[in-house]
Amino acid sequence: MSFSWSAKDHKSYTNPPSNPTQGLKRPRNDTGNKVTVVLGAQWGDEGKGKVVDLLATESDLVCRCQGGNNAGHTVVVEGKEYDFHLLPSGIINPKSICVIGNGVVIHLPGLFEEAENNEKKGLKGWEKRLIVSDRAHLVFDFHQVVDGIQETQRQATEGKIIGTTKKGIGPTYASKASRIGLRVCDLLGDFKEFSTKFKNLVKQYQSMYSSLTVDTESQLKKLKEYGERLRPMVRDGVYYMYEALHGPPKRILVEGANAALLDIDFGTYPFVTSSNCTVGGACTGLGIPPLNIGEVYGVSKAYTTRVGIGAFPTEQLNATGELLQTRGHEVGVTTGRKRRCGWLDLVILKYAHMINGFTAIALTKLDILDVLDEIKVGVAYKINGKRIPHFPANMELLHKVEVEYETFPGWKSDTSAARKWNNLPQKAQNYIRFVENHIGVPIKWVGVGKSRECMIQMF
Repeated sequence: MSFSWSAKDHKSYTNPPSNPTQGLKRPRNDTGNKVTVVLGAQWGDEGKGKVVDLLATESDLVCRCQGGNNAGHTVVVEGKEYDFHLLPSGIINPKSICVIGNGVVIHLPGLFEEAENNEKKGLKGWEKRLIVSDRAHLVFDFHQVVDGIQETQRQATEGKIIGTTKKGIGPTYASKASRIGLRVCDLLGDFKEFSTKFKNLVKQYQSMYSSLTVDTESQLKKLKEYGERLRPMVRDGVYYMYEALHGPPKRILVEGANAALLDIDFGTYPFVTSSNCTVGGACTGLGIPPLNIGEVYGVSKAYTTRVGIGAFPTEQLNATGELLQTRGHEVGVTTGRKRRCGWLDLVILKYAHMINGFTAIALTKLDILDVLDEIKVGVAYKINGKRIPHFPANMELLHKVEVEYETFPGWKSDTSAARKWNNLPQKAQNYIRFVENHIGVPIKWVGVGKSRECMIQMF
């Protein structure tokens, strides 16, 4: 077949067709529906689920784009606490369709167990409202075992661990990047072919980790059963999202997992997760063009927390840190580990904004600060007494920074009953306005409690 360009082709290309409706330029503003993205602006656990839950009540589509069941969101509705790890938090809204995108890694036993646990609390009809991309990669039980082995090896060779959730997320993304991973479409295709690939993948991991034992036939039997349960929910994710973007008007919400400082590229590497949990992950993890990204909401606590090890410049290893941990019930939803606590760090919020381009911020858990006599906010980092204008990539350098603080008087009153801006004490309002002005992003919500009713909307 010839693909040469002939004179005849040139003539037909340069002479407009006689039919005036042919060859018209498509209007450039025909971009389709806009997507709202909710992202963590710190080290995770900021209360993204609460913001998503608030927005999901008015959303037609709620999507996860990256991560796996290493994420943990708690949502309180009508006094009931729902815990989500893989399911988008929007699944609570009976009118929302929820999408697990191609960028998510899925542990099928974990997915169904999570759904069943939340069913006992009152979740209904989730199977008919969940769409799973056929391009999403699968987390296998042996990935989780390997995750644990790798942590043990790090401890033995380096004397330190990353502090992973041991949910197999890193090894699964490693399989994906090595082009040896298996996807949902593989599981639902020719099962004989899938079985061969699965056995080969197991052998590859066993060649690297001699202590790894896998009951291959038992695993394959379970996977086949899970595959059939999953089949009615599976769609071509790219086509599904394109139709959603370019069909009738829809309110589409993307729920980020983890957070900016845990991003594989931009986080405090190597103490990070294995995916892009910044705004670019919404595009690559769902097949959404950048042109369709609308509002980008960053979520931050009114202080800072972090799970596991790694640099944490504003950490308070003192009575203040203990008070924040106790009052804030700072225990990981996924791991049950106590979170490290410290003052709000505006250097990391500005850094997260540089990457994500936040259009507004949700500031959560303000009420935890109610009892403090004074409240500090980290506003700059210094090295050798000189301010640095950026967030250091090098962890040794980050460990050495000196934090410059602004100190505010505490408001010393209960804010948990506040439902409007004017209900907040003046000193609390001053604190919020300072944060807003310093990072240059408006604060749209202030959280003063666990439930969705406790989110004060500012505009």
